[in-house]
Amino acid sequence: MKLFRCQACDNIIYFENRTCGRCGHRLGYVPELEIMAALEPAGGDEWKPLAGKSGPRRFCANADHDVCNWLTAAGGQERLCVACRHNATIPDISRPSHLAAWRDIELAKHRLFYGLLRWKLPLATRAEDPSHGLAFEFLADPPQPFGPKVMTGHDDGVVTIALAEADSAEIEKRRAELAEPYRSLLGHFRHEVGHHYWDLLVRDGGRLEQCRAAFGDDSQDYEAALQRHYVEGVAADWAERFVSAYATSHPWEDFAEIWAHYLHVVDTLETASAFGLRIKPAIDKDGAHSARLDFDP
Repeated sequence: MKLFRCQACDNIIYFENRTCGRCGHRLGYVPELEIMAALEPAGGDEWKPLAGKSGPRRFCANADHDVCNWLTAAGGQERLCVACRHNATIPDISRPSHLAAWRDIELAKHRLFYGLLRWKLPLATRAEDPSHGLAFEFLADPPQPFGPKVMTGHDDGVVTIALAEADSAEIEKRRAELAEPYRSLLGHFRHEVGHHYWDLLVRDGGRLEQCRAAFGDDSQDYEAALQRHYVEGVAADWAERFVSAYATSHPWEDFAEIWAHYLHVVDTLETASAFGLRIKPAIDKDGAHSARLDFDP
C-alpha cells in the first residue's frame, strides 16, 4: 500500500484515514484516481475533492456505519462505492460485536479492491452478471453451540467470509492448528477471489491447457483431493514445489494460493517503496547485495 499526502496541508495520510491529523480535513478515497482526497463541504451530502479535476462526490452509504471511506459520483443513482456494491449479505449490525467484525472485514476487503482495481480486473456485480458476478457474504455462525459453522470459501463467484475470521484470537488459533502462517482476513479475500478469477480468466478465458501445464490436472476429484490432504498430510519436500502446504491439495488451490501470494508480494513491494526501504548491508563493499525499489511493482 502506498502512502498518500493531504492536498490541504501536505501531511502524510494513510489508506484507512477518515480525517487529516494535522489540518482536520475530511478524507475520502477516489478509486478511479487512486488517491486519498482532502475534501471540503459542497452542500448537503456532497463534498468537493481538493485533488483531481473530478466533480462533487458523496460518501458510500456504508460510511454511515464507519465501515467505508470511499467516494462515489454525487450525481449518480448508486449509493454504494465500487467495492461495497459487491456485498450480497452483511451481518446483523444491531449487535455491536457483529458491527465491529464487519468493520475489520471491510478494511481487508477494501485493500483487496485497491489491488483488483489497479490490475484492471473484471469486476461485474451479481446484478450485472447473475451467473459470474462477484459477490460477498459475511456470515456469523448460528447461535447453537453445536450447529454447523460458517465455512469461508468460494462458489461460482460468491465468496463467503466467516465472521469468526475477524476475531484475532480465533484466526491465530486456526493459523496455528492448520499451519497456515499467511492466514488472515486479507489473505482469505485474495485466495478466494483467486478461485473466482480462475473461472473467468482460465476456464472461460481459453487458458485451461496452459494452466494445466503449470498447475496440474484440475479435473481430478476436488473433494477427494481435499480429504486426502487432511488425512494423509503433505510430502516432506512440498516446499521445493509449492508456495504453501495447502497448495499441494489440488491444482485449484495451488492456483488460488499463487494468486494470493502474488498480490501479497506486489503490495509488500509497494509498501517498501513508499517508505523508502532498501537493502544495503554495511559489509557489502561492491554493492552485489544492494537493492532499491525504483519501479512500480
